[in-house]
Amino acid sequence: AQELVQSGGGSVQPGGSLRLSCVAYGLTWGPYFMAWFRQSPGKEREVVAFIDNLGNTRYADALKGRFTISKDNPKNTTYLQMDNLKPEDTATYYCAADYYLRMGWTDPNDYRYWGQGTQVTVSS
Repeated sequence: AQELVQSGGGSVQPGGSLRLSCVAYGLTWGPYFMAWFRQSPGKEREVVAFIDNLGNTRYADALKGRFTISKDNPKNTTYLQMDNLKPEDTATYYCAADYYLRMGWTDPNDYRYWGQGTQVTVSS
């Protein structure tokens, strides 16, 4: 069975850093895309970053320069490094994966496989 298992997250002061990890199990049908999304209470789930099987990356415009997505293929692990965190980055963060995207990299409905979510809280 396909499964994404997340780790990392927690609480940090503004300006701090956190790294999230997402290990993919069972995604053996071929190359797959990975993305990170986040969701705050009362808001829609929004894309944070995306990486394809060749290592090409894309970011939400507002997060460029602060967040970095990377992938360790032998470990089937995708990372999200978050620097200079701000209170508005507080959210539950999810990793997502799929082999094929029909609507584009930003649409959460396009991803079939999801991590369990991890809370990130940025507060002084």
